[in-house]
Amino acid sequence: MTEQSSHVPWILIILCLGSLLTTVTWYWLDDVEFSKLPCPKKGPGKLSDICKGCREVINKIRERYNHTWVKQEENSLKLRSRLRRKCNGFDTAIITQENTRIGTKLVYDGDEKKTLKVTREIFHVFAKEHPFETKRLDKCALVGNGGILTDSRCGKSIDSAKFVLRCNLPPLKSDYQEHVGVKTDLVTANPSILLKKYGSLMNRRRPFVESLQSYGNALLVLPAFSYSFNTDVSLRAAYTIEDSGSPAQPVFFNPGYLRNLSIFWRTEGLKPRRLSTGFIMTSLALEICDNVELYGFWPFGNHPYELYPLSNHYYDDMKVSPMHAMPAEFNILLRLHSEGVLKLHLGNC
Repeated sequence: MTEQSSHVPWILIILCLGSLLTTVTWYWLDDVEFSKLPCPKKGPGKLSDICKGCREVINKIRERYNHTWVKQEENSLKLRSRLRRKCNGFDTAIITQENTRIGTKLVYDGDEKKTLKVTREIFHVFAKEHPFETKRLDKCALVGNGGILTDSRCGKSIDSAKFVLRCNLPPLKSDYQEHVGVKTDLVTANPSILLKKYGSLMNRRRPFVESLQSYGNALLVLPAFSYSFNTDVSLRAAYTIEDSGSPAQPVFFNPGYLRNLSIFWRTEGLKPRRLSTGFIMTSLALEICDNVELYGFWPFGNHPYELYPLSNHYYDDMKVSPMHAMPAEFNILLRLHSEGVLKLHLGNC
């Protein structure tokens, strides 16, 4: 063994000690910086697999969460007013034939150097009228896909809401109904799902149409104009639904709304590369709903109470995109819960 290679173990020991010292120092901070949380383990494992520092972080979260929740109408109205003034999601979140005319130049919110001119063909795919029935909905349940929903028995509570929003075409088959419910008024579809699961809808499209059956006549929201590579596959999804006679109602996120929403939350201290779908839908729900309750939002790999390992999603363990700042977003949601603006469900129902 050379002299250089014999030094390697000592270097590793020094690095580990440095990491441990940093972690111990971080434990004593009063305010948790969610954007710098240690990365928890995901998926199957033992209780002993909980990552270093995660137990202390979860305990701090429980301290903030474990108070009797009371709706604070004044706080709720203030945030709704600011969101409507800066983003106006009720009128602009979804592209319609009323707010986007033929010839309009759409600027992609994920790549502002690229634009798309609305042709007559594309215009006819847009919703003819506003997709929301009234200016305000009473109670909305927004269902994330976190592994925390597994065995939660929250299905009945979710289905009791006036309006139920779901993200990214989650499965609702019988194995999950007790925990996530079945009612769906709006569901989003990330184009990456259409790419990976349905072959970009370039060949057989029946599996995609059949997968929509569990959502009935729900609004299917597609981010067709976030990036130019999303456009064609999103339009194919809309055409497939129309051609098949599916009752699902395809609509498109307005890139201008998404851009304004990103700017709004940046002023609140949230600066991810892109907002997650769940956080976008939370923002929209806070505008259109009097009462907002969130299920399945938990960005850590261990249950908040029993601390057993969780998968990323209640139906699989696919990793979250690094473009999203999930812990930082969760910190905002936890703050809004503490302020009585929305109700965040972390325990079983």
